[in-house]
Amino acid sequence: MKMADNIQRSMPNVQRQSAEQVHGAFEKFVVPSYARFDLVLERGEGSYVWDVDGRRYLDLAAGIAVCSLGHAHPEITRILCEQSAKLIHVSNLYYNELQGCLARRIVGLIAPGRVFFCNSGAEANEGLFKLARKFGHEQGRYEIITAVDSFHGRTLAGIAATGQEKVKKGFEPAVAGFKHVPFNDLEALRRAITTQTAAILVEPVQGESGITVATPEYLIGLRKLCDENKLLLLFDEVQAGHFRSGRFQSWQRILEDQQVDLVPDAVAMAKSLGGGFPIGAFWVREQFATVLSPGSHASTFGGTPLGCAVALRILDVIERENLAANARRMGEFFITELKALSKRYPKVLREIRGLGLMIGIEFEPKVAVLTDSKLSPAIQIVNRLHAAGVLTVPAATSVIRLLPPLNLSRNEAEDGLRGIGPVVEALNRES
Repeated sequence: MKMADNIQRSMPNVQRQSAEQVHGAFEKFVVPSYARFDLVLERGEGSYVWDVDGRRYLDLAAGIAVCSLGHAHPEITRILCEQSAKLIHVSNLYYNELQGCLARRIVGLIAPGRVFFCNSGAEANEGLFKLARKFGHEQGRYEIITAVDSFHGRTLAGIAATGQEKVKKGFEPAVAGFKHVPFNDLEALRRAITTQTAAILVEPVQGESGITVATPEYLIGLRKLCDENKLLLLFDEVQAGHFRSGRFQSWQRILEDQQVDLVPDAVAMAKSLGGGFPIGAFWVREQFATVLSPGSHASTFGGTPLGCAVALRILDVIERENLAANARRMGEFFITELKALSKRYPKVLREIRGLGLMIGIEFEPKVAVLTDSKLSPAIQIVNRLHAAGVLTVPAATSVIRLLPPLNLSRNEAEDGLRGIGPVVEALNRES
């Protein structure tokens, strides 16, 4: 008998609800801050999920790049049970062995430095903002330069850092100290630096705006600019990190063919780190690792024994099963097949881009059948893919993202293409 079966049998007896009943409970009791799709998901296994009506979907969204090992992975289930029977939480007033072990593993995958643990990507980025402020405080430097179309979370400072106006509306006045310049544009960034600048923060792969990859020259130039101006170079790897690109962090993948050993000064991470269990972190380069001294930053639930145990087990599985290589293989397979599809239907598909298992499919936004709705083309296409039994993630106006589990199989990738292909063909036929 599977451990998951034992757990299911020991769960409280909750009366099964219809999709309509679930929708009604949300409408009455849940803050309406999300524009949700109609699906009501009940369970998952591997790369598939099932809704309350028993319909199966291939999950190429993975909780927006969160479920790194898919759903109900037996090793995650096992370690959750084992560790919860020992110790779930202790405060950071004390030491716990697993937090030190996880920090050591992360440092070994990046470079000498130290790690702060928190709960989410937004909180990890908040740590980077505070690091930059504390670093520049004595010189009166506090500004952080970020990129247009970036996304750095939904906190007040996070939306100020984000280079998208739509996330800021209604929350003015914005937190001071952020300015935005075009992505992949070194000269614009150089011109934006002032005597008040403390740091530069970028996503090596912009996810929320539609999967835009930094060029090697851009990242190398950022490091040089920061060195010349004594600024911190900060990377937000919340979505693109944790082997999704085929390396631990996406900047490592982007630069792997370059004759350069680039190391940033701090990196934010979360999402796939816990495979669905909430945990975030930021790594700080050794020379800046004590900028945040005792009393300057904290997180009640950061680095709990349970969260660290899960993250460590995920690292073990990724290493043992060589899932970084699998992310490369499956990503290359997807991109090759999708580019072939775009050649057959150039009036529907504009561009295929990405790195590893972080793939953007950009549709032509002016496809006639997509212009008759108040919904964006991306939302309409995601809904069509739901009907085809495939979950994806919308981005920008007309991009859908594929962010599947790192252990996605070739058969599952082919299953996804069998769902995507007919949707593209239908759009071409209807236009």
